[in-house]
Amino acid sequence: MCSTALAAFCLFLPAVRKAHCKISDSPSFAAMQLRHFAWQDAYLGFYRMSDVLLIESLDLEGRGVAHKEGKVVFVEGALPGEEVLAETVRSKDSYDKARMTALLKASSQRAEPPCPNFGVCGGCAMQHLEPSAQVAVKQRVLEDSLGHIGKVKPGRVLAPLHGPYWGYRYRARFSMRYVPKKGGVLVGFREKNGRYVVDMTECRVLPAKVSALLAPLRTCLAGLSRPDRLPQIELAMGDKITTLTLRHMEPLTGEDIQRLQDFGQEHDISWWLQPKGPETAHPLLREDADKLAYALPEFDLRMPYRPTDFTQVNHDINRSLISRALTLLDVKPEHRVADLFCGLGNFSLPLARRAAEVVGIEGSSTLTERAGEAALAHDLQDKAKFTTLNLFEVDVQWLRDLGHFDRMLIDPPRDGAFAVATALAQLEKHERPERLVYVSCSPGTLARDAGVLVHQGGYTLESAGVVNMFPHTAHVESIAVFTR
Repeated sequence: MCSTALAAFCLFLPAVRKAHCKISDSPSFAAMQLRHFAWQDAYLGFYRMSDVLLIESLDLEGRGVAHKEGKVVFVEGALPGEEVLAETVRSKDSYDKARMTALLKASSQRAEPPCPNFGVCGGCAMQHLEPSAQVAVKQRVLEDSLGHIGKVKPGRVLAPLHGPYWGYRYRARFSMRYVPKKGGVLVGFREKNGRYVVDMTECRVLPAKVSALLAPLRTCLAGLSRPDRLPQIELAMGDKITTLTLRHMEPLTGEDIQRLQDFGQEHDISWWLQPKGPETAHPLLREDADKLAYALPEFDLRMPYRPTDFTQVNHDINRSLISRALTLLDVKPEHRVADLFCGLGNFSLPLARRAAEVVGIEGSSTLTERAGEAALAHDLQDKAKFTTLNLFEVDVQWLRDLGHFDRMLIDPPRDGAFAVATALAQLEKHERPERLVYVSCSPGTLARDAGVLVHQGGYTLESAGVVNMFPHTAHVESIAVFTR
């Protein structure tokens, strides 16, 4: 059957389903309506916004990219190399968004998503693509971003950093919604449209223990006095303890507290309560205040943190990433090293095990205080110093006043490190660090900053590669090395 004929047949099927919903209780009348509406809708559907499209690539959100009459079309759920029938759901001047209504030719890399919520849940975007192919797509996104935005090309491509494909997500923020018609409280990720909470009782990217908690957690929270005033709950899982931080917009009653305590004891959970902003979060039981931590065995470090602090989602990949970053940085015992956007000291304290001096700089005073406490606990206070500063507003004089650094590690949020890159480029050549390692969670801002470092700062992009921190999502974590 040719593609055009098959497309017509695929258009006919949803029309039949639509017609079936309109029939009456009379068998004869039902048959007549079924025939009438099916053929009418199929005929009209042919001339509505349905097209056979060839998918060329994936975009940064994991959507298939095609072209129709010179216009870009984003197709949810389609993969490169596939031929699909798609219906336009939104049309803009420069692009269309389309929904795949039929898969005419499947990619050899298409996989069967194991999650029953895939396609509805906004947590994952690429479960329908083989994991190795997901990484290849992310590598291409990184290289394309560097080339198109920064006009740079790495001297070599680093091998991807891999970790577990499932059960890797040790941090997560769940939305909550009180929906009596669905049994009380929904706890989970938001749907792709962002408006509703997914009705989920399991999640494959969460550790098995946490996934198994979703159903009993819904029951527990539905029994609280004001389940309609609970907007979100945040997971933070350390090496030895699992915490759930409950955001509540009304005071909890004594019965509520007891209910949470009973649930915590039964499921080995530590509860934190957050009545307002993140700074108000506190443990339900005082003895749980300092238990949350993750270990970095290679460096003999234990990193304490609070449930609302930023930490990496994937513990296994984080350990591998630290090891690779320090290897690429090539730190010597006599080196002075800067760690910008240092957070809790995730890179700073491992660096302090190898360098003469580490200066960690971060915009949050809460995090730099925590990093300083961790340095003191490991007797590294003389080698690791931390200071608080807004790194989005620095200039070359500030950087010069810090003194010379042999090495620099930059690990910014999604906004990147444009001010830092610009300041580095304005230093004299002998003032610049000989080697930079840039850890990024946004290929676009990495590419922008790489362009500044290379074209204005005289650096060479020695290497770059992806870090598969978030399997089955479209998030691209990467690492790049610059030398002068």
